[in-house]
Amino acid sequence: MAAELRELRHSSSLGSRSSSSPRKNPQQQQQQQRDDDVSPLLSDSDDTADGVHLRNSRDHRPPVFWSHFFSEDSRSSPSKLSLFLIIFLVVAGFVSVSSLIRRLVKEAPSLWENPLSATTSWKPCAERRSSGISDPPAENETNGYIFIHAEGGLNQQRIAICNAVGVAKILNATLILPVLKQDQIWKDQTKFEDIFDVDHFIDYLKDDVPIIRDIPEWFTDKSELFTSIRRTVKNIPKYASAQFYIDNVLPRIKEKKIMALKPFVDRLGYDNVPQEINRLRCRVNYHALKFLPEIEQMADSLASRMRNRTANSNPYMALHLRFEKGMVGLSFCDFVGTREEKVKMAEYRKKEWPRRYKNGSHLWQLALQKRKEGRCPLEPGEVAVILRAMGYPKETQIYVASGQVYGGQNRMAPLRNMFPNLVTKEELASKEELDGFRKHVTSLAALDFLVCLKSDVFVMTHGGNFAKLIIGNRRYMGHKLKSIKPDKGLMSKSFGDPYMGWATFVEDVVVTHQTRTGLPEETFPNYDLWENPLTPCMCRA
Repeated sequence: MAAELRELRHSSSLGSRSSSSPRKNPQQQQQQQRDDDVSPLLSDSDDTADGVHLRNSRDHRPPVFWSHFFSEDSRSSPSKLSLFLIIFLVVAGFVSVSSLIRRLVKEAPSLWENPLSATTSWKPCAERRSSGISDPPAENETNGYIFIHAEGGLNQQRIAICNAVGVAKILNATLILPVLKQDQIWKDQTKFEDIFDVDHFIDYLKDDVPIIRDIPEWFTDKSELFTSIRRTVKNIPKYASAQFYIDNVLPRIKEKKIMALKPFVDRLGYDNVPQEINRLRCRVNYHALKFLPEIEQMADSLASRMRNRTANSNPYMALHLRFEKGMVGLSFCDFVGTREEKVKMAEYRKKEWPRRYKNGSHLWQLALQKRKEGRCPLEPGEVAVILRAMGYPKETQIYVASGQVYGGQNRMAPLRNMFPNLVTKEELASKEELDGFRKHVTSLAALDFLVCLKSDVFVMTHGGNFAKLIIGNRRYMGHKLKSIKPDKGLMSKSFGDPYMGWATFVEDVVVTHQTRTGLPEETFPNYDLWENPLTPCMCRA
């Protein structure tokens, strides 16, 4: 009964806070105080107050069959009454104990795992291959060769590789091993073979798409593939359909035999391609793309150290903290800081994004709107408060995957004060251990990726391909372990409400995030295949 009352109060409080909170009169403040007196932090003994027992006794009338035990015939036969009572108590006791055991075993809430009953409905099935895709080219032999540059950071490159395999399948073409292109942000010269296991990649996909390591020897002018317009398909729209590739790209490949596709960021759609192509992308992402053994081994070592930082083995949380200077600047959100910090950030934004900055007069309203819509990165201090409200104790071991946090140690202080067991890979491993990975920025990013993937709880603080791929992978591989995606829109309202007490805030956080723990969601649109690979990459168990 107490749980239902709390749920009713929570629903009412959410409705009253759907708009900005006005100043409350004394009567409202008294009501707020009564609301705050009931929260998930109170002990179970509070639920057994006399008033609740009285209500229960009035509301629950004896079942019909109970009158049978106290009929006139029963009262005239004590032995018969005793027998009925004994049988009833034995049956009721057995049912109650069985129900209690089921609750304790399957449905007990956990900070670290999703309920068992919620993790048995879906299983991965991307490895299932169908007989083919719709409207494939008629020729049995390859129609030509395609070559792509995988641009961006490690995770954007990963998505581009998955898409390239899908396009090669659509065109019945041979894929030349993609080049990981250096860009202005990452400034990295990593090659495919520096980060991924090429032999496994080619061998695993041999029944789907032919893949070769390099441009064929008979094509003598290899530089032409990088520079010549005659060898490049540049007019591919974002999220292009399979039919677009068949109508517009396939004829040119048949004519030229080798063509480069660029740019290739998000150049293959989701709803407008055969389901088998989406399943193939999952096959590439979750099975074909494996990091080099030395990267996997180092990540295993870091994960093991996280679990054994204390005398007893303990679970650990991985926190993807996106609060680098570039992310803060690009977000155009407003954050707590000194006047000097705000002036410097304004200058930085004006220099890096002059078209968006303009004269700066519109940015304040833009910042307020973005925060209200939940489109701003969470600050370290905000993350700390949310995690404590969820119930994670101060002793929680947290692995932080992040670049250089904007604001440095001062900005990190609230998070570190609430969770002192906060470490990065640089603190877990020696300089000598990491030196072998420093020559490639993407190798260090791969370590963060794997340690987060192996964590008992993963928490994202902002969008991006890293978090999407981690959550999607954990969903696909079993979704038993939690992957928490904070509701930043609701949290911004709560943080901005001066009348909200801690107990009400805790209840809001707990209730809101019960459905944001990384379980497969059938309502996700197909374009979020990387975050929620439910259809067609997972099947009913």
